[in-house]
Amino acid sequence: MRSLFDFSRVLDWVTKMYGYISLLDVILALLGLFVFSCAVEKFMSKGRRPMVWPVFGILPSVPSKPEKIYDWSTQALIGSGGTFPYRGMWFGGAYGIVTCNSVNIEYMLKTRFHNFPKGQYYRDRFRDLLGGGIFNVDEVPWREQRRLATSEMHSARFVDHSYRTMQELVHQKLLKLLEKLAGTGDQIDFQDLLLRFTFDNICTAAFGVDPGCLALELPDVPFATAFEMATELTLFRFLLPPFVWKPMRYFGLGYEGRLKKALKVVHEFAHKTVQDRRAERTKLGSLRHRSDLLSRLMERPDNFSDRFLMDFCVSFILAGRDTSSVALVWFFWLVYEHPDVESRILHELQEILSLRGTANKEKSSSEEVVFTTQELNKMVYLQAALSESLRLYPAVPMEIKEVLEDDVLPDGAVVKKGARVLYCIFSMARMENLWGKDCLEFKPERWMRDGEFVGESPFKYAVFNAGPRLCIGKKFAYMQMKMVAASVLLRYSIRVAKGSCAIPKMTTTLYMKYGLPVTVQPRSNL
Repeated sequence: MRSLFDFSRVLDWVTKMYGYISLLDVILALLGLFVFSCAVEKFMSKGRRPMVWPVFGILPSVPSKPEKIYDWSTQALIGSGGTFPYRGMWFGGAYGIVTCNSVNIEYMLKTRFHNFPKGQYYRDRFRDLLGGGIFNVDEVPWREQRRLATSEMHSARFVDHSYRTMQELVHQKLLKLLEKLAGTGDQIDFQDLLLRFTFDNICTAAFGVDPGCLALELPDVPFATAFEMATELTLFRFLLPPFVWKPMRYFGLGYEGRLKKALKVVHEFAHKTVQDRRAERTKLGSLRHRSDLLSRLMERPDNFSDRFLMDFCVSFILAGRDTSSVALVWFFWLVYEHPDVESRILHELQEILSLRGTANKEKSSSEEVVFTTQELNKMVYLQAALSESLRLYPAVPMEIKEVLEDDVLPDGAVVKKGARVLYCIFSMARMENLWGKDCLEFKPERWMRDGEFVGESPFKYAVFNAGPRLCIGKKFAYMQMKMVAASVLLRYSIRVAKGSCAIPKMTTTLYMKYGLPVTVQPRSNL
């Protein structure tokens, strides 16, 4: 009876209080609490880092124009000494830090690699596109797929195959398209052209199938269009909380409806390719005559499932298509802006060609020049220029890791279990403490020592990732970029249309927002 009596008194007290407190009082109290919290946060941040607002988190501090996000991040990181905390809206559950300190990056990507995986947050959002592919898994599945990829991609057979397919695409398609454009004087989006090239190239290397994106008439290819749409629409899942995008996915609403249709086209293409290759293997008894990645995997005794093969190859298309094409488009824009760099590259190409010997000296026309792998390896200044353009405009501008257990980063930043660490590769290039006072300049010479190319620490230059996840296809990417850059620049001058703005587009890769409209002018013979 005592407890019942006490409970009745509490009820009476609450009832009386409601009589005295109006809704306006509650609103004013909450508003006062909000203002007080803002004042405390403003004092704590001292204007050096982005303000984390009550309820809304960091969102009010983020610029409204997406293309400004990387410059904003850079200024915020400079002001905060290289690391600042963030939190999303209170019901979204997102929190962690943003950093560009190389010591933190080495700690995450090497020293404490196992405590900073891709994580569930990343995997959930990319699962529909990449499934269990190498770029969307951690631990044992990742180690197994990396072992497979390394053994196949580094084999002499695949290296030779990738070079031959690349050479054929450059000389039989890309250069013929540029020749046509040089004759008509028509303007073209060079970003679109390079995306078509790398898409055909990686599909030929990974699937053994040429989608035909680079045909002279530049046709629409449903698979290529769907793949591009799928990668871009997946990004929206990183901008919305799960309780928003997951119901949208379930009911097929908004962008999730478009994403579902795009994914259907991608998966149907991948499934058909795997099935056709299995049928070919059954008919012929083996695929020894093929050197593409899919065929080599099928020839192994592991008996991989169709799902595994589809996910594996789609992951490689994602990695090989966007990164090289985006790197090349920024390279050609920077070279156009810096004629002295273009002159040095052309001088290097001429010197390499002069070493071919008397047997080839009658071939004076640039149209007949096909660079060998040995000659590509000698293009050290070109590699420096490509590396410098990647430094300033990395194909993947920001990466994300999830924290498995509470940890403290070398610069003192505390990260809790479940937090997410975003490290901004774009911002690293703009840090004076890493690259010097001239960090904003396009300066290939920073990569040269005594006439030779000298690389940097991958933790300072994280363009190709670092540590155990260092990009397997780094050599392939450089060979591809050198082949395209050298073959094009030797024959043509790429002139950017007046008034064009090189503005980064906020996607998973650093596209130019408005593309790169150019005209093509032929150079005189050698």
